[in-house]
Amino acid sequence: MENIKANIMLDAKGLACPMPIVKTKKAMNELEAGFVLEIHATDKGSKADIQAWAKSSGHQYLGTLEEENVLKHYVRKSSSDETIEKKHTNIANNEELEIKLKENENIVVLDVREASEFAFNHIPNAISIPLGDIETRLHELNKDDEIFVVCRTGNRSDLAAQKLAENGFSNVINVVPGMSQWSGETTGLNK
Repeated sequence: MENIKANIMLDAKGLACPMPIVKTKKAMNELEAGFVLEIHATDKGSKADIQAWAKSSGHQYLGTLEEENVLKHYVRKSSSDETIEKKHTNIANNEELEIKLKENENIVVLDVREASEFAFNHIPNAISIPLGDIETRLHELNKDDEIFVVCRTGNRSDLAAQKLAENGFSNVINVVPGMSQWSGETTGLNK
């Protein structure tokens, strides 16, 4: 196995989303520009999360190696003038989305959580496209639709909303706080 040089190692094994990202952000803040952070995680969704977070925050995602069910992610810290964390400004809260759904408005709910999260519990008729697959599956969405993007807490959906906006989707709304606080109708294996 190729040994990649890292300046600091972060152990995020056993942690579920969003903790690997939370710990990564904290570790990155303490790291010198140009240094490489090696993140060890067991959360399968952490690869897409860290890749997308690095891109949105201006840091450089180098790659991921898998060894015995541990994902080793490598991210290089950019200098401070490169790191401005972008945020998608068009947001709605859960209640606003619930009202839209009840009014049967012609809207699309895009769930960007991992497929396993979606399978257990999701908003009826939501489209499942995990964050890591957004770029390769943009063609499945209509640029003219009003698209409400949801994830567990609003972080992955923020990154997905930015990605859609960058690709010419003009009516994209990030739903905050998302499925962690969703009290509306759901379907899935937990039913």
